[in-house]
Amino acid sequence: MADYHMEDLVYELNYESAKIAREVADEFTAKNPEKPRFVAGSIGPTNRTASMSPDVNDPGYRAVTFDDLRIAYKQQVEALMDGGCDLLLVETIFDTLNAKAALFAIEEVKDERNIDIPIMVSGTITDASGRTLSGQTVEAFLISVSHIPLLSVGFNCALGADLLKPYLQTLSHNTSFNISAHPNAGLPNAFGEYDETPAQTQAFIVEYLEDSLVNIIGGCCGTTPDHIRAIAEAAAKYQPRVSTASL
Repeated sequence: MADYHMEDLVYELNYESAKIAREVADEFTAKNPEKPRFVAGSIGPTNRTASMSPDVNDPGYRAVTFDDLRIAYKQQVEALMDGGCDLLLVETIFDTLNAKAALFAIEEVKDERNIDIPIMVSGTITDASGRTLSGQTVEAFLISVSHIPLLSVGFNCALGADLLKPYLQTLSHNTSFNISAHPNAGLPNAFGEYDETPAQTQAFIVEYLEDSLVNIIGGCCGTTPDHIRAIAEAAAKYQPRVSTASL
């Protein structure tokens, strides 16, 4: 936000966004009490990385500190919780040190308010290397965040459902946490647009469900209401994953 001289609006934007989502969720829950709606406060990775230098000529340089991130995240967390979120989603994690700052901030707010709130953690595998941008494998990423009692751990963004599947398999075999997945609608074309249809996305998600890989499923970049509808229709026919992992 500071890049656009809007840092003073962090609390307001997050609070009002959560408040609107809360009102809409409650409206639809009232219409269908058997299907309650929940509000997840999305906490992105920021545009800074705490683990790597943005200057190739100065590898020791960092554009942000852990405390910078912790303070910024804490302000966002307070606003999202004040706005009525039911849970917090630390997502699109390309640098787990950033995520640790977010998780630290959440724990601070929980302690100060003497409350608990479910936490989802979702990393992003950036390419065929099978690693996050800061170089962690799936297993390393999982170990890095498993000290926190999480509602779920998973992956979102960067890849389509077909390319994301092997990393979800690794995750699923190594944790007793619930598993979430929010893949893109395939990979973007040369114009930055997504060509994968809802039916194609649904077919890939059915493979997740048949292999019992996920507990929470959704969509990220390129997915539309039609994609989400198709995913929901498929998910309704299957049971959530039951963990067999020992971790």
